[in-house]
Amino acid sequence: MSKLILIGAGGHSKVIKDIVALEMEMDLYAIVDDAIDQTEKLDKIIYANTSLLDSLNLKEYKFCIAIGNNYVRKKLFKKFSIPIEQYVTLIHPSAVISKGAKIGYGTVVMPNVVINADTTIGNHCIVNTNSVVEHDNILSDFVHVSPSATLSGVVSVGEGTHIGAGAVVIPVMNIGSWNTVGAGAVVVGDLDDNVTAVGVPAKVIK
Repeated sequence: MSKLILIGAGGHSKVIKDIVALEMEMDLYAIVDDAIDQTEKLDKIIYANTSLLDSLNLKEYKFCIAIGNNYVRKKLFKKFSIPIEQYVTLIHPSAVISKGAKIGYGTVVMPNVVINADTTIGNHCIVNTNSVVEHDNILSDFVHVSPSATLSGVVSVGEGTHIGAGAVVIPVMNIGSWNTVGAGAVVVGDLDDNVTAVGVPAKVIK
């Protein structure tokens, strides 16, 4: 059985912890966070500062960066220099995923998600509760698709972009990197990098 360490102890970590509890081949060993000052053990799980990692043989563990913020996930991935192959892909058993879909390392798929045929999802992404990622989508690393968002067919999403809760992207759209698509927005045109788009239809506000 693999020993898993979650990096991050906030709200997103709580949801991932629930998924891990359903994974019979994964044992949650520790949750580490810079905000934790004192090490303690609760229900057989160690809660400690990230400095705990300095005392471990990291090759003996699997990892997941349990942080919702895309920028922070990328920053921590670079900071710890853990090989990408040691990051687990965690998928809630209620998710419906096509056999033709590909999902990268460190990515978390939450309850009731649908990921359809020939979609590719990168590393360290979050596909959140009740969201739909239709066929032939390409999601780059560190993307977050928020709860109940829908990406229609043949959508491309660049690195680090956050698709807000309940947002809809119509088919054959290209959304650039490190963007924010507001909650409930409807994207009907391509978006360049580093923009925020809100509304119906979505318009760039910065």
